[in-house]
Formats: sequence, C-alpha cells, structure tokens
Amino acid sequence: MVYIKLPREEERRLSFYLAMEEYVAREVDVRDAFFIWQVLPSVIFGRNQLIENEVNIDYCRRNGVMMYRRKSGGGCVYADKSNMMLSFITSSDCVSLTYNRYIMMVVDALHKIGIPATANGRNDIMIEGRKVSGNAFYHIPGRSIVHGTMLYDTDMRNMTACITPDDEKLLSKGVKSVRQHIALLKDYTTMPIDMVRKSIIENVCDTTMTLTDSDVEKIEEMEKKYLTDDFIYGNNPKYTVIRKQRIENVGTIEARMEVKNDTIRDIDLKGDFFLTGDIDAIRNALKGVSLNNDDIIAALPDNISDIIMNLNKDDLAGVILKQKTKEQS
Repeated sequence: MVYIKLPREEERRLSFYLAMEEYVAREVDVRDAFFIWQVLPSVIFGRNQLIENEVNIDYCRRNGVMMYRRKSGGGCVYADKSNMMLSFITSSDCVSLTYNRYIMMVVDALHKIGIPATANGRNDIMIEGRKVSGNAFYHIPGRSIVHGTMLYDTDMRNMTACITPDDEKLLSKGVKSVRQHIALLKDYTTMPIDMVRKSIIENVCDTTMTLTDSDVEKIEEMEKKYLTDDFIYGNNPKYTVIRKQRIENVGTIEARMEVKNDTIRDIDLKGDFFLTGDIDAIRNALKGVSLNNDDIIAALPDNISDIIMNLNKDDLAGVILKQKTKEQS
C-alpha cells in the first residue's frame, strides 16, 4: 500500500481532498493508495441526497461551516480538525471485496493500538455498538474509491446543529440522538490524534509517494467542479408526489415523482443509499409505468441490486406505492 503525501502541509478545503482522490485514481500509477486528511468545520453529503433534507443551511452559513457534496452515496457527515478523514483508492472493481478489504484494514490498525473496533454489516466501523467510522464508495472505470470518517473527538454542538438526521434513521438504529449513536476514539486510547493517525498509516502502508507541485495544480483545477453551485445544490425540479421509506441494509429512499392519470411521467430517487450502477436505468424503466405493483416490478431492471446496493424490486415498489408523505400542488 502506498501512502500519498502532498509536497507541503497547509490548510485546504474538503473539496480539494475529494479532487485529490479522483486525481490519484485517474492519474497516479499505483495499484493501492491511501491517505489521511483533516479539515476545518465542514459538512459533506452524499451524491443522491437533497441538501435541504440533510443540512441546516442557515446555521452552517452563520457559523462558517462549509458545505460540500461528494460523488459517492451514503449519508451526511460532519468533519472538523478533531477527527480524521481516510481515503483508499484501489484497482479492484468489486464493491463488496473493496469495502471488506478497506474496513478490515482499518479495524486491524485500530486493534494494534488497543481499540476494540468491529465492522458492521453495511459500511460502518463500530466500538461497543456505536459508530466511530462511516464509509462510502464510488467507482470510475478501472478504479474504486472508498472514503470515510474517523471520529477521534468532535464539536458535538456543531455536529448536531449542522446535520438534520431523519428520525426514522435514528429509530432504526435503536437510538434517540446522534450522540447516543457515535463513539469517540479519545474514550478508548490515551494517544493524541496525531499519534493515532501516524499509527494507522504505519500499519496500513509500506511505502510513500509525494505528489509534485504540478500534481497539486491539476488537483486544484479538478477541484473547481466540486465548488460549483450546480454540483453542491443540484437541480431539484418540482415533483407532484414524494414518497419516502427506510429499507434495512439499503438506507433511506425518497421517490420524487411527476404523476399524471396514475402514471409515472418522471421520477428521481434521493437518499443515503449506495449507488453502484447507473441510476438512470431505474428512472428510465419507470417512466410511463402505471402506479400498480405488478407493472412497476415488471418494468424494473432485473439487476437492480447492482445499481443500488442490496435493493430489490419489491422494496422499491413498496416505496413508490406507500402512503404519500408529501404532495405539492
């Protein structure tokens, strides 16, 4: 495993590191790469999420908390200097194998400093039943990128004020608040964050590569697209029907539909699910389909679980046909 270093340590936006992952994946000729980074207070939400559902935008703007969207799926997270962000880039195309390798690699590194971490069934690393690291994945041709948080400590007031989690999501985990749901590394080790970071790097990587100033310039150019309003806020057209449900081992799916004469004219799917294929294959299959369970299931692609991780046709049909959660006139 190669540890990727920058030529100089300096304060950078979270968007720079998202671009750095993509640059390493596309341009750096190593099979497996890894790096750790830290940022000033920021929130980062998933590719398929609606910012207004996940983030207290007014609070973030008033308190100087930056807001970013990533290209991977999954949920919204808060980051600051008291936690770490981890990035893993590999040549493997298999989602499950890539996730498993990354998570077990990090769990093993934590075990070596005496922290009793475990992997759960989806994408998290846990300590005594509470989440210390959440992770997400996306794929480009020939390369896979996994990135995640690692909570050493955090500004709990900022975290809970910035993020507006779905009550259904918290209840599905058997907790009533964000704080009940998370663990902090500082409660399980006397090592300062810099030493934990150093130990993880030493346990995961066996060599180092330092990027050049030219590499940094190219990353900064690539970063620009992550900073556009179109990318961050997205294009959210008005839909006549919105239906939402949380599905075990999939996540929250929000189906936003334009419906006329009981027929789906257009549909978009939002949420914290993990996208592993082209979501347009689902959207296009449902256009023109009547709001009938058999018709929806017949129209959906057979490989739906290869598009949205762990999803099946019956569950998606159930979301689309459930009692309306919101209608717009």
